[in-house]
Amino acid sequence: MDGATAYRRDETDAVATCVLDDLVLLYHHRSGQTHMVISPVPEILARMADGAPVSAQAMHDRLARDYDLGPVDAAVAEIGAHLDALVALGLVRPA
Repeated sequence: MDGATAYRRDETDAVATCVLDDLVLLYHHRSGQTHMVISPVPEILARMADGAPVSAQAMHDRLARDYDLGPVDAAVAEIGAHLDALVALGLVRPA
């Protein structure tokens, strides 16, 4: 997907979350699959909890309020890659 693509998280109750130190388990009710993720995936999903569509650039802006993400272009590309991976897992969908 490109940098202008918007993504949306399903309802927050579509995934059960269990935090184990630095590891987070995400149980996706619809697929019956459990995914193990680490930062920044939980932070990305948390900032999508409102259900509003968000682009990689907008997600960067949300995350940059709390984290030093380094150079903007590189960070936006990395966030976009994470969002695409979440789409592949079925945890996020294009809006």
